[in-house]
Amino acid sequence: MAAWVLLALAPVAAGVMLSFSSYYGDHMVLQKEPAGAVVWGYGEPGAAVTVTLSRDGGLIVMKKMAQVKGPPGTWTTVLDPMDQGGPYALTAGQGSENVTLQDIYFGDVWLCSGQSNMAMTVLQITNASRELAAAAHYPYVRVFAAAPARSNMELEDLERIDLPWSIPTAENLGHGNFTYFSAVCWLLGRYLYEALRYPIGLVEAAWGGTPIEAWSSQRALRACGLPEDMGSISPHRHLSGPQTPSVLWNAMIHPLLNMTLRGVAWYQGEANAFLHTDQYNCTFPALIADWRQAFHAGSAGQTEPLLPFGFVQLSTYRRQSPDDSFARLRWHQTADLGVVPNARMPGTFMAVAMDLCDERSPYGSIHPRDKQNVAHRLHLGARAVAYGEKDLVFQGPYPTRAVLEVTRGLLTVTYSQELVCRQRDTRAFEVCCSSQPSPCAWLPAPVVAVESRTVMLAVAGCGTLVLGLRYAWAEWPCEYQSCALYNSQGLPAPPFLLDTLPAGETPGRLETAGGRELLLLPGSWFSQGI
Repeated sequence: MAAWVLLALAPVAAGVMLSFSSYYGDHMVLQKEPAGAVVWGYGEPGAAVTVTLSRDGGLIVMKKMAQVKGPPGTWTTVLDPMDQGGPYALTAGQGSENVTLQDIYFGDVWLCSGQSNMAMTVLQITNASRELAAAAHYPYVRVFAAAPARSNMELEDLERIDLPWSIPTAENLGHGNFTYFSAVCWLLGRYLYEALRYPIGLVEAAWGGTPIEAWSSQRALRACGLPEDMGSISPHRHLSGPQTPSVLWNAMIHPLLNMTLRGVAWYQGEANAFLHTDQYNCTFPALIADWRQAFHAGSAGQTEPLLPFGFVQLSTYRRQSPDDSFARLRWHQTADLGVVPNARMPGTFMAVAMDLCDERSPYGSIHPRDKQNVAHRLHLGARAVAYGEKDLVFQGPYPTRAVLEVTRGLLTVTYSQELVCRQRDTRAFEVCCSSQPSPCAWLPAPVVAVESRTVMLAVAGCGTLVLGLRYAWAEWPCEYQSCALYNSQGLPAPPFLLDTLPAGETPGRLETAGGRELLLLPGSWFSQGI
């Protein structure tokens, strides 16, 4: 592998040897129509490069000309949009030199990034041996992994590669712990292939123990008012990876910007439960917006401006922890709006994972082994949001209305979907009964009854001072697949933090036959005191 990497990167130093850039190779998937795939590489400055796409039998499908610009001695072209399928050969020619890549397919290319839960390999997950054995059945889901790398400046190409473009095998999907290939990425790609039935290309760029600031460009950090140089901050004891702002953006994301993508999958946030937690409601939307702009520009407009962006909401860590940093981070992952897509995070989708706890995980409880459910939930969001599949239920139920009956001490919450109650946890719901929202005295609101789309909660101790309502607000909110509420498809209701009365309003503003209706708004009152 080392020899391959050195060969791939040699043209960077020489500046004259004809080659493709580091992340093009045999067996790769290029983005299919309606976008055109960007192809680039290295050559003699000033020389003309001919890029030819041909069928296996030699039939030429298209030719493109590109001029080598120097320094740095690079050429770039955009292929005409291609239908799904293959195989093709891709040849770059410069004078008498030719470099050919074989077994190229056109399909959808997804980038998978984040920290250790994205880096966990197929070798580490539930039913690993069965999943590894199944690799042979998916030869058209191709995999590529960038090596962990950091840089203080934006790089144009990858410095190192862990896995060049490959047909999946048990060996390259389960190379080792936290190496390659990402289980969440692989399973997402596999499930998408099963739904779409055409080639899928998966690109992994992940590093465990890393905060979002390291994956953010300086532009994104400035958008949140963060200093670009935060390197003087002492390393946090919980974090094992680079924490310096932008170093992973520079070395692992910026080099990929020329790639035409169909979507992004992101599993990160555990590190930010310990570092800059309450800035995540800005840093995460800012990263999404910045990556979209950068990939759109870097691909000459081929990657769509609203690049679909899926992510995994944090799972669990410590069972009895009183700390609510995981709960806050989950909320901030939605830009404090509870569900996605939303106005601050358009074109996004989320896999809820708080019910997939794994206290006996040999990799620590922060690394649950059930990545199949994670990827299944993620792929539902991709099908609905990225592929526009109509009438597909891809997320759990969310509250839409609440009515308080003071005389009976009951709060009835109406949900967006049919409910399935798996556990009547007395602490699943809590209400804020303080006269001041911060700090709030959160009290349990036991579930009295669950009907088709409503949950009735006991709030007798509150009187008329129900200022807030929250659900599953804990680091470890429930046992495995046993949170309180799901829909009939088995998708969990996401956690939430809601104001039940907007600031300045008078209680009793709206009376109904069943009691006083409370307005449900994202928990803005509690942003400083949750």
